[in-house]
Amino acid sequence: MVFSGIVFLYYFLPCVFLAYFVVPQKLKNIILLLASLFFYAWGEPVYVLLMLFSVLICYYAGIMIEKASERQQRLFNSKNVLICAITLFTCIFIFFKYTDFIIANINAAVGREFPLRHIVLPIGISFYTFQIISYLVDVYRRDVPAQRNFLSLALYICMFPQLIAGPIVRYSAVATQLSDRKSTWEMVETGISRFIFGLSKKVLIANELGKLCDIFCESKELSVLYYWLYAVAFSCHIYFDFSGYSDMAIGLGRIFGFVFPENFNYPYISKSITEFWRRWHMSLGTWFRDYLYIPLGGNRTSKIRWYRNILLVWLLTGLWHGASWNFVVWGLYFAVFLILEKSWLLKKLNKLKIINHLYPVLLLIISFVIFNAESLSAAILDLQNMFGMGELPFYSKETGYQLRNYGFTIVIAMIGSTPLAAVMGKKLQNAAPKASAVIKILLLFLLMLLSTAYLVSGSFNPFLYFRF
Repeated sequence: MVFSGIVFLYYFLPCVFLAYFVVPQKLKNIILLLASLFFYAWGEPVYVLLMLFSVLICYYAGIMIEKASERQQRLFNSKNVLICAITLFTCIFIFFKYTDFIIANINAAVGREFPLRHIVLPIGISFYTFQIISYLVDVYRRDVPAQRNFLSLALYICMFPQLIAGPIVRYSAVATQLSDRKSTWEMVETGISRFIFGLSKKVLIANELGKLCDIFCESKELSVLYYWLYAVAFSCHIYFDFSGYSDMAIGLGRIFGFVFPENFNYPYISKSITEFWRRWHMSLGTWFRDYLYIPLGGNRTSKIRWYRNILLVWLLTGLWHGASWNFVVWGLYFAVFLILEKSWLLKKLNKLKIINHLYPVLLLIISFVIFNAESLSAAILDLQNMFGMGELPFYSKETGYQLRNYGFTIVIAMIGSTPLAAVMGKKLQNAAPKASAVIKILLLFLLMLLSTAYLVSGSFNPFLYFRF
């Protein structure tokens, strides 16, 4: 089940809303947990058991870490419990996500043909595994107490708004809300607005650009310009796809009284790669910073170790996104530019007012071509064709045809990836608050109507980050 689906929007969600707001306060967590398990089981009826097993182990591991910390035993201490728990969850994660990748590389290295296992990746395992690890580490650091209420911890890990695609929510951010929260009308109104805007970003922009990317991949009439059209379209597609889903998750959280962290902050207006990663998928970036980069020493160490820390973090960031060498290269690609920027390039860029906008955009477009390739060799071929090093013509008739078909959507996507619309809306609200409220209601109604019409028509509607 996906947020941008008729079943979710017009069957699942109304039923959950009705049950949640009708039952007394003490039963609201149970309703949300049952809804979350049903939501996950809709697409993963078997792997819901794996998720519940993970919750159970996390629950007892958190309590054991806290108790061991109080007793200070030599062998059975909190650090050893934490290491065992993290090792277990990491092994589960690696088994499901990287088994075939490991086997394929062993085959290539030793010249054997061990059969691939073709294990189906549990949806959302990358996200809920990171939430579990962050919770256990925070308990070990004594930043939060271990949760004694199993239902509350299960809801934190399994909550359907952010279960399958984030944002990655820290336990400390919602610990109080799990036991004491109120869904005010203001929060519900804000949540509904955020959800509808996120849905329209996903359905009206991301899905349309996703169709163009699919058409490109199936085309027999490629050109250099067509490659660039595809690269720009995919860069916009992945942003509106993922940020739209994050908006929907944050909106749903607000409706139920939860405040989830922001995940995107107009990343394409960045003036450097460093700034981009402070604005893109922020919950993942801060997770790697707080639970890997800083524990390794961060930048408070020798230059060689500092560079090593950056390379390791981005190697793992690439692998987190997918079990393929193009993801590894994608992560290391950013590591190289981050090292260059932090060493000397950032100071130069700050003096170049136009180039410091064009430079990250160009690098990001190239990076997402690597990201979306089926393999590393395919990524290299794509980049060669983009830069005219293949045997493709600069222009083809199909290029012009698709540019006319999707040019307007790409322009809207480019404008929508900046704060322009938000700034104009804020000015209108300050100048004419009543008119602004009416316009907002009408706009939300129109966006919901258009999104529904697109979904009913059976248009292209996958979600990119499900595969991670």
